[in-house]
Amino acid sequence: MLEVYKVTKGMMPNAPWVMLLWFAVPLVVFLLIAFFFQNSIFGWIIWSLIGIMFGLLGAMFVLGRRAEKAAYLRIEGQPGATGAALNSIRRGWNIEQEPVAIDPRTKDMVFRAVGRGGVVLVAEGPANRVQKLLRDEERKTARVLPNVPILLFITGNGDQELEIPLPKLARTIQRIKPVLTKAEVPAVVNRLHALQRVKLPIPKGIDPTRMRPDRKAMRGR
Repeated sequence: MLEVYKVTKGMMPNAPWVMLLWFAVPLVVFLLIAFFFQNSIFGWIIWSLIGIMFGLLGAMFVLGRRAEKAAYLRIEGQPGATGAALNSIRRGWNIEQEPVAIDPRTKDMVFRAVGRGGVVLVAEGPANRVQKLLRDEERKTARVLPNVPILLFITGNGDQELEIPLPKLARTIQRIKPVLTKAEVPAVVNRLHALQRVKLPIPKGIDPTRMRPDRKAMRGR
């Protein structure tokens, strides 16, 4: 907890003051209750302890939320941050650990999650550039899963189409309404994995970008 507090304070200097406020408000409320309704020292002690417990709960709640936000601030803009955000989803979704599509030139990526809400594809990169990579992956997925909903997102500041801020990504996906049954989700995952397996790897030692045609063979020699 101390380490979490230090990291959070480093990213958000006002976090200690917010935690103190959330601790003080319940304590003051319960002390006022004791002042107006209690005449014994024992009553004061009981209400003070209750106020301290609620104050600590409030401070821990604020620390947890601020620590989560600080964690997103630390990884935002780094390659693979979208995958890290998806992996924060605790249950109900099957998250691919590696991106399902990568542009080798720009390093843009597409990550995938499968759950009762359907298939979610999340692109990482500039919205105006990553659209093609995202749409290509959507078409590939739709060919093998024509009746399964496919939802598209792009991590960003939320100003352009499909964009969603990184801290809101996990909560947005968890709120998607279910359309598949629990039994259908594994079947969808298996079909997508089968699609990935049929992609033949490039033989080692061959760089298709540097291959040149055999001109003698083309002339029939």
